[in-house]
Amino acid sequence: MTDAVHIADRYIAVWNETDPIRRSALLAEGWSEDATYVDPLMRGDGRDGIGALIGGVHERFPGFRFTLDGRIDGYGNKIRFSWTLGPQAEPDMIKGTDFAEIEDGRLKSVIGFLDKVPANA
Repeated sequence: MTDAVHIADRYIAVWNETDPIRRSALLAEGWSEDATYVDPLMRGDGRDGIGALIGGVHERFPGFRFTLDGRIDGYGNKIRFSWTLGPQAEPDMIKGTDFAEIEDGRLKSVIGFLDKVPANA
């Protein structure tokens, strides 16, 4: 299996990339063509769908940044990691934990769980 820390770092880089062209290049590098992302609030299918979903997060939360939070676990072709999202003044306004399946060193599917979400988010 590819290094779980490296995959999680690339994952966060995609979510923090505000430029759609650079984000698309990062998706092509780190996600399989038919990858899926799903959490309780949204779903993205394929790199284009996931890229559009991430763009929507940037529109809704301008200036917010994702950061890895805690230990990254990997076993076989699965990884688990937690993250925070927020503005500089409150970097952990939103928290989540994601479970991912890896195929050929790329993300194949991600299932996200939201651990902390403010009522107005």
